[in-house]
Amino acid sequence: MISIARTLRRLPKNIARRRCLGTSTNSEPRKRKVVFSGIQPTGIPHLGNYLGAFQNWLKLQRDSHPDDQLIFSIVGWHALTLPQDPKALLQSRNDMLAVLLAIGLDPKRCIIFHQDENPDHPELAWILSCLTPFGKLRRMTTWKSRLAVSRNANNEAEIDESLLNTGLFTYPVLQAADILAYKATNVPVGEDQQQHLELTRDIAEGFNKAVSRELFPLPEYGATASKRILSLRDPTAKMSKSAADSNSRILLTDDYQTIRRKVRSAVTDSTPGVTFDPENRPGTSNLISILAGCTGEDATAVARRYSDKGHGYLKNDVVEAVEEMLKEPRSELLRLKSDQAYLKSISEQGSREARQISSRTMEEVRRLVGLSI
Repeated sequence: MISIARTLRRLPKNIARRRCLGTSTNSEPRKRKVVFSGIQPTGIPHLGNYLGAFQNWLKLQRDSHPDDQLIFSIVGWHALTLPQDPKALLQSRNDMLAVLLAIGLDPKRCIIFHQDENPDHPELAWILSCLTPFGKLRRMTTWKSRLAVSRNANNEAEIDESLLNTGLFTYPVLQAADILAYKATNVPVGEDQQQHLELTRDIAEGFNKAVSRELFPLPEYGATASKRILSLRDPTAKMSKSAADSNSRILLTDDYQTIRRKVRSAVTDSTPGVTFDPENRPGTSNLISILAGCTGEDATAVARRYSDKGHGYLKNDVVEAVEEMLKEPRSELLRLKSDQAYLKSISEQGSREARQISSRTMEEVRRLVGLSI
């Protein structure tokens, strides 16, 4: 039998090396992904958060390659860009950590941490802000929509720019620092944050050029399928934690009777039958989207089952599906909120793991900009 060593010596050197490494001659080695995403701690998450960001995060946890790194942050510093009650914010930070654990995020598989416990974020944000053109931030549109919501304005055009604080204007740079501190390669965010991710890519590319080194990867938009859940009372707007009418949203903490009351009073239309037509029948289509999101089905297929039925049948089934989906996380959330020692231990663990990664990045950044040897 010819020995393996003799066989490899007869092969071209590049092929022999690839076989020694156990990689295919027809494909490149798999690149490890670093996934980063964050959520603000203000307010109890609602059904739209669950069917959007949270389900995507759980899918990433379930389907990602074991070598990929998953990092989820509660972004307390971003919350400060709008007025906050200090006591309420402190409670919300703690509650959001409990929520992320209650929905099924596993601290053994991913890093879950409070952004405001890692000083590397604002330090990197300052360095990046010194390289970010004012004009790029001036063209960002999301700060106006956030300010409009906070002022209960009907549209962005009504906003007086004199109300804009510096933090709200520059928070896209902090968001870029959140991502780049971990050299994230993939960022699952909603469509409303896609402009911010493009800015992050521009900032990363600008820094790399300034220091003549490819330090930061250009993070990719994590385009994952998610349901756009609308307000139950105004189906022309997204479901929101800050909407004035509490009946417009279903919270993760709502019990069965509350869910039933809110869904039964949801705005639909007077057209007979049930069809999925988001443009012309937004209220009805929203209920179909909710049901489809709860059951994992296609919205069009769900609509076909109710084509010869009324809105009452649809609403009843939506109530049952939402309750079935939320009852376990709701129960787990109540349990976790009573176990403050466990939440503290998870918070400390996550902050420690996050800092271990970001500190290495900052060592490189400081050296490249001339702040350390």
